[in-house]
Amino acid sequence: LEGVFHNCAVVSIKKSYPGQAKKVMCAIWGMGQMMFTKMIIVVDEHVNVQDISEVWWRVYNNTDPKRDFMMVDGPLEVLDHSSPLPTYGSKVGIDATKKWPGEGHNRDWPEEIEMTQEIKKLVTSRWQEYGFGQEDE
Repeated sequence: LEGVFHNCAVVSIKKSYPGQAKKVMCAIWGMGQMMFTKMIIVVDEHVNVQDISEVWWRVYNNTDPKRDFMMVDGPLEVLDHSSPLPTYGSKVGIDATKKWPGEGHNRDWPEEIEMTQEIKKLVTSRWQEYGFGQEDE
């Protein structure tokens, strides 16, 4: 479910302290024309910000909305017609980084699992059998 959206920034950081992702969001909103950015997604340094599927995977798996979504009001660009007031409305910052104990996450964070090429080929070869239709290679 990918589409076109402007005024969204995806940023990767080498997190060095709790809450750093939110500080980065505020810094971006305070940088000149970046004040018009409606959505900021912050991910860990190893995430490919050019791969939107990977970015959304991090959002879906690394966030708790109450803790990790920051809603703020501020200036929006004139082309944003979704807000009730011209050039002013809400924005969202999403901390999709792995959480630290200092951020309220006191459980072990699971290790990432990567399928081997052999398993990927096996799944691809059986894709239709699983009921998903034709998969592009």
